[in-house]
Amino acid sequence: MDRSPTMAVRRGGRADRLARSAERWLRLVGDPRLGLGLLLLAGLWNALAAALPRGGWLLDTPAYLVLLGAVLLTGLAGVAVRGPAVWREWRRPAPLAGSDELISVEIALDPATHGRAQATAVATLRRAGYRVIERGEGRRWSAAGVRRGWARFAGLGSHLALILLVLGAALGTAFSSETTFSLLPGEQALLDAPRPGFTDALRLDRFDAAFGPDGRPARLDTTVTFLRDGEPVSQQLVQVNRPGEFGGYLVHGWTYGPAARLRVTTLGGQPLLDAPIALDGTIAGQPAAFAELPTAGLTLGLTLVDPIANELAVGVAGGSGLLDAVRLRPGDQERVGSVIVRHAGFEAYVTFLSRRDPGMGVLFAGAAVLILTLAVALWLPRRRATLLVTPQGLRLSLRGERLDRPTTELADLSQRIASAVEAVA
Repeated sequence: MDRSPTMAVRRGGRADRLARSAERWLRLVGDPRLGLGLLLLAGLWNALAAALPRGGWLLDTPAYLVLLGAVLLTGLAGVAVRGPAVWREWRRPAPLAGSDELISVEIALDPATHGRAQATAVATLRRAGYRVIERGEGRRWSAAGVRRGWARFAGLGSHLALILLVLGAALGTAFSSETTFSLLPGEQALLDAPRPGFTDALRLDRFDAAFGPDGRPARLDTTVTFLRDGEPVSQQLVQVNRPGEFGGYLVHGWTYGPAARLRVTTLGGQPLLDAPIALDGTIAGQPAAFAELPTAGLTLGLTLVDPIANELAVGVAGGSGLLDAVRLRPGDQERVGSVIVRHAGFEAYVTFLSRRDPGMGVLFAGAAVLILTLAVALWLPRRRATLLVTPQGLRLSLRGERLDRPTTELADLSQRIASAVEAVA
């Protein structure tokens, strides 16, 4: 049974309307003004989140994710709308329209040699790297050429690069994690907040520091071991501008400080504490820390009161407040309240900053694409050429891209065409 022609026409008409509607919406979404507005809004949103004391929640809202999706969508739509036109201009270049950016030169010809001259001029353009399409004949003959037409895609790539930069920064702000922890040699800590199944950790093996005559650090080297499931996986050297990398995390040696090694016993000699205590707090601007002695019901307060002499103030507090206080230098041992405290010397602790940024790859990709596309646009711009028949001979017209006026190329190309035409006359 044959299908109704009327039904086929209706279906075809509906498909055409849908295609036109889809194209109209695609052009609307890909409008550069819309894309610029969304980029500005995303930038304002990020700036507001950074400026407010607790503005991080702005980057965790569904509205922000919708905005990021809209930025990506308008960029892709812009490329989809302009991509086919750029392809057509490259593969089948059209004659140049008159404008202020067009530069031209007349090449005088003998009317009797027009046919050979046109073929020679086209061949010269092709040897110069132009893709040439001829149209018409006689007085209506023209030839349009494009050189490095593929460079036009760099403009589309730069738009995508900006979108990638915004998305990378936004993803890093919204979904990154940052953790700080202090370790003494031999201690270890997770690289992120504890969660089920997460076992990536770092162990501090050694800390080496060297200082110049002015007291400034000349070397701060931290040897660490990364662990997974409790087993060593990789040992790395972390330096000031050389972070460690493991499991998607970058680990920096954030800061360092002194740790006092203490041995605390009861009056009867029972050990209560034998370990280094990191002085990672401050009291009156001096390194300080507190240590609990739960079996004795006491708390030790430690303050480095004289960094030159390595003198440590040790106080013992109980439920009724401060019970006793002494000052100890390395090697000293004193009774403090109901315990005996021995100052065994100093070690160093290191505070690490562990950061995971899922937007880093996107950000670097955007930066690489932007650099590449700008390099193409500046050093390899597209050039377009047109040859037209005039009463005097041929008119050669050239046009470059923005900030590109191919005056030198016009003079060189016209001279080559004139010489080639003269040779075949």
